[in-house]
Amino acid sequence: MDIGIVSMRYAKALMEYAKSTGAEETLYKEFSMLDRSFRKHPDLRMALENPVLTVREKLALICTAAVGDASAGREFTRFITLVLKNRRENFLQYICLGFLGLYRKDKHIGVGKLITAVPVSREVEERIRNSASFLLHAHMELQTEVDPSIRGGFIFDINDFRLDASIATQLKKVKQQFIDKNRRIV
Repeated sequence: MDIGIVSMRYAKALMEYAKSTGAEETLYKEFSMLDRSFRKHPDLRMALENPVLTVREKLALICTAAVGDASAGREFTRFITLVLKNRRENFLQYICLGFLGLYRKDKHIGVGKLITAVPVSREVEERIRNSASFLLHAHMELQTEVDPSIRGGFIFDINDFRLDASIATQLKKVKQQFIDKNRRIV
């Protein structure tokens, strides 16, 4: 069975349920944290696929990944229990991404990621967020990341568009130009 079809069916059902109960924002926060946990800890997915763990242990693991020490919301717990009872835990990460995508589309939320060589100030971060919000006519979620390997400049990802103004990329382009030019000479 196709992973995308199963995941989107669950995500759409969860979105409809969240709208009917008014728990969209709470579920969005919980699934955002769960998504971060999946990205940070790839072992989480392997643990969920482990047949030795019981449904209760998997539920506790997922709730801890989503909300930490706080208690998970009723809707979140009910949905995760449904997923576990139907043995769809291997699709949970994709369900999570599908729900986040549907919520962002419904609420007109854009996602951006700014990668810089050194940390940026809050003021610069706010200016970038406001500019992107104005251009996209949407609320922006902006993640910042520091990556010294780009040597300077920045890389800005917004939805499906990438603006790469990093020094490392510029140096690669210059190097490639020299290589191409030297091939023509010989």
